[in-house]
Amino acid sequence: MAPNPLLGVLYHWLGGLASASFYIPYRRVKHWSWETYWLVGGFFSWLIAPMILANLLVPDALGAITSAPRGSIYWAYFWGAMWGLGGLTFGLTMRYLGIALGMAIALGYCAAFGTLMPPIFKGEFMSIMSMPPGQWILFGVFVCLLGIGISGAAGMSKEREMPEEEKKAVIKEFNFPKGILVATFSGVMSASFSYGLAAGKPIAGIALENLMEAGRADLWQNLPVLIVVLWGGFTTNFIWCLYLNYKNRTGREYFTPTAEAPAEGGAPAAGGKIRVPMLANYIFCAIAGTTWYLQFFFYSMGETKMGEYKFSSWTVHMASIIIFSTLWGVALREWKGSSKRTHVLVAIGLAVLILSTLVVGYGNYLNTLPEYASAQAAQ
Repeated sequence: MAPNPLLGVLYHWLGGLASASFYIPYRRVKHWSWETYWLVGGFFSWLIAPMILANLLVPDALGAITSAPRGSIYWAYFWGAMWGLGGLTFGLTMRYLGIALGMAIALGYCAAFGTLMPPIFKGEFMSIMSMPPGQWILFGVFVCLLGIGISGAAGMSKEREMPEEEKKAVIKEFNFPKGILVATFSGVMSASFSYGLAAGKPIAGIALENLMEAGRADLWQNLPVLIVVLWGGFTTNFIWCLYLNYKNRTGREYFTPTAEAPAEGGAPAAGGKIRVPMLANYIFCAIAGTTWYLQFFFYSMGETKMGEYKFSSWTVHMASIIIFSTLWGVALREWKGSSKRTHVLVAIGLAVLILSTLVVGYGNYLNTLPEYASAQAAQ
């Protein structure tokens, strides 16, 4: 089907909304440690949702994987595992910096590395720079990074202005130095997801053939690739969470409907125990995990519509996540108590990020025009 960058940007916005929203249900989980609710939600993120949706929408989705070159499967899995290392610390970023600032910093690194490294690695970067559509797209990447920088400046301004007690009233574990270190590691490693999707293109090609034979839309061609990449992510997250369960003696939380009463606050049950809402915890983790997966479900759809310069999808995706995470931060009053200057920085950062998605979309639109499409084909 013909490229449609405007529709692609819309799909990426939906993916950004899903990514920015996934952590909200985790806030409703009670009396479980981070490693427990992260792993339970991860089963839905990395295994259940990808398998169900791929098999529903792509004919012989598993066959597309097993028929692909072994190197494609290996590298998609490997980069997924590397991305999993970043994903492990992404949740910690939210804990230490909050949704708005945490996502802005981590995704800034992720946007830069995930967008620019694939075309550089393939030797396509100079060719992209030589064409007006590519120049617009790279300018959009720059605008995105500028918006991320402004959002980060807003977060640092807030950090300087708010007393420690007030920060922790909104973000209970707020720790700016620790959060910056965690966000940097998380952002750089999380860019590996983009590399995994690029490595899995042969899988997508087979899935596309299956879709065309069945008379279905090409939107779903990347869903089998997501299965493999997320297998890699599952591996690293599973190992680390089980290690923490063992180290912190929290493995019983998956099955035990009671927990030790907190040292202060709340009325403990008889015997120093409180009841854990097990069913509610599992439901909220399932909602969080499935919502997380939907970010890449929509991302994979958006990428199919962006035309020749698919690498730009990563920038639009990252910008969209930060846009909606900023809005969630406002809704959750994470900026309460900060100055007018900080609020202005938040608004400017949000506007610049929205502009970046439109600039990237315009560059992809230019590439669909006959004069540029023919020049691209000639190269």
